[in-house]
Amino acid sequence: MDFNVKKFASGAGLFFTRAVQFTEEKLGQAEKTELDAHFENLLSRADCTKLWTEKIYRQTEALLQPNPIDHTGARIEEFLYEKLDRKAPSRVTNGELLGQYMTDAAKEFGPGTPYGGTLIEVGECERRLGAAEREFLQTSAISFLTPLRNFLEGDWRTISKERRLLENLRLDLDACKTRLKKAKVAEAKAAMAPDFQETRPRNYVLSASASALWSEEVEKAEHELRVAQTEFDRQAEVTRLLLEGISSTHVNHLRCLHEFVEAQAAYYKQCHFHMQELQKELGRLPDAFALNSTNSAASACSASEGPVETDTLKIEEVQAPATGSRKAKVLYDYDAADSSELSLLADELITVYTVPGMDCDWLMGERGNQRGKVPVTYLELLS
Repeated sequence: MDFNVKKFASGAGLFFTRAVQFTEEKLGQAEKTELDAHFENLLSRADCTKLWTEKIYRQTEALLQPNPIDHTGARIEEFLYEKLDRKAPSRVTNGELLGQYMTDAAKEFGPGTPYGGTLIEVGECERRLGAAEREFLQTSAISFLTPLRNFLEGDWRTISKERRLLENLRLDLDACKTRLKKAKVAEAKAAMAPDFQETRPRNYVLSASASALWSEEVEKAEHELRVAQTEFDRQAEVTRLLLEGISSTHVNHLRCLHEFVEAQAAYYKQCHFHMQELQKELGRLPDAFALNSTNSAASACSASEGPVETDTLKIEEVQAPATGSRKAKVLYDYDAADSSELSLLADELITVYTVPGMDCDWLMGERGNQRGKVPVTYLELLS
């Protein structure tokens, strides 16, 4: 117990002495051993690497897991499974969960209805998007986040530990330099020739004894300085090698960055493909809006006069009504069968109106100076 107390007291005293010395250095009141310019550049580069690696790591985590609560829960879960030496289970993504909800809703509404059928198609697409997202998250965590975290929690901690040890040895070296300097000053004063007329003989002996003591003190201080210098040089070389390893870290992180970009590009490519497929599937389903518009046009047609044969209708003689024309969006491409019809391109907007005597399944369409019959089922009438 006494040994531990003494060791604690000695450590506390050394810590206090170094704190005072460090403060005096900051105030310019104590000598400080300066490192060479190359070493200082290595230190600055290492600090810069640590700072930006930490920022990139945190922001990448926020990108992959935007919800802070979910992110915290995921980290805690990963930590527990890591401590238990077990593999963490795959987490369901929000896209997969949304797809499941849409599929369940379609079963309730009826998969045969337009809304239910569309929910099924969109839900399956969302599940595929969620699966692609989960694969992207796993790939990014392994190829990008893990190397960054390993640097911050492994290599950087080792570098910081060796830098602290180097700083302590530098303080010890400067303290040895200060002790040697003081010992030499005292030795010089003790070695000064006394005044034989004003100094008593007894003081001659004391002066010679003090000079010998200070000479021994100088030799001891010089030995301690050599030891401190050796330890400092050895530690400086170890720290230098670790700092020069930052270049290898940059190369490794560059490779990981390329892998992250490739994974991100593959993920967005999959999302684009799934969305294109979904749009094609939705184009094949009956459009409730188009059906309602068709029914409205059919009702208006049935209320008008009876149908007249189409071949008696002359397109060039048809005049647009002053009122009653509407804008319509073309749903699908359509090639005109003859000169009385108007060819259509998907997603374009045209002007349509009814003509008395025309078949209820057709409307008169205009696009600029072009005019012709268009099928109602290919249109979405806009309000």
